Amino acid sequence: MIEVMALWEGRLTTNHLMRAFGIGRQQASKDINTYLADYGPDNLTYDRFLKGYRPTEAFKPVFTQGVADEYLQMMHAREDLACSFESLTVRELNTEVLLPPARDLRPAVLRPVLQACREGKRVEIEYASLANPEPEFRVIQPHTVVHTGYRWHVRAWCEKNGDFRDFVLSRISDRPELVLHGDRGAEDDEAWRTRVVVRLGPDPRLSPPQQALIERDYGMQHGELRLETRGALVSYLLQQLRVDTPADHRSPEAQQVVVLNRDEVEHWAVMPG
Repeated sequence: MIEVMALWEGRLTTNHLMRAFGIGRQQASKDINTYLADYGPDNLTYDRFLKGYRPTEAFKPVFTQGVADEYLQMMHAREDLACSFESLTVRELNTEVLLPPARDLRPAVLRPVLQACREGKRVEIEYASLANPEPEFRVIQPHTVVHTGYRWHVRAWCEKNGDFRDFVLSRISDRPELVLHGDRGAEDDEAWRTRVVVRLGPDPRLSPPQQALIERDYGMQHGELRLETRGALVSYLLQQLRVDTPADHRSPEAQQVVVLNRDEVEHWAVMPG
């Protein structure tokens, strides 16, 4: 945890260890000092302004791989980090997990973006998109970093376009620079605040026995599964479920489920550039 928090959030304090593992401040301080003395003496330096430890330029992971998936596991585990770390250990289990390809997420990009989210600051970035593949400078006001299961993006107010958009973190080509405090946050983002229910059902082209099988697979009640998410995340949910295109584009055996209230949710189904 010491390495992951320092590398990806850019700030490690005794409070992180105290909350995660239920230990006292003295023990947490001892653990950090032990790490510095015995394992990573050149990895962390104390920053009086941050009131915590930050990674040095020479930082090299000892206990972790230094990949974003490790930070993602902590995000999912939240306070119960013991479960997350247990899942990282090598055990002889007859299970296998298929993970999507890792995207190009660099600590030098994620750290300042997370800091801007915490402190409500504007960030100057150099950004490329499918619509504009040549990098250009943007000023954004981020409020939340999101992992969709396939890639990382940040939800932010775009000062160029005058609305809230999703910026894929792997498409930020330089180290983001924090500037002045912003005036737009999550409370101003209607698509983020709005809760949307996506209703799923078996593909009606399937036979009744096949539909019953799909209902059981997904734990549907009365032929329906209701999934609630944010309006800004509807596109990613539909993409994960492979229902982001009309059902007739694929065979019913491949499609399996359809969106029952597509007219209601398509208003929110806008993917980032």
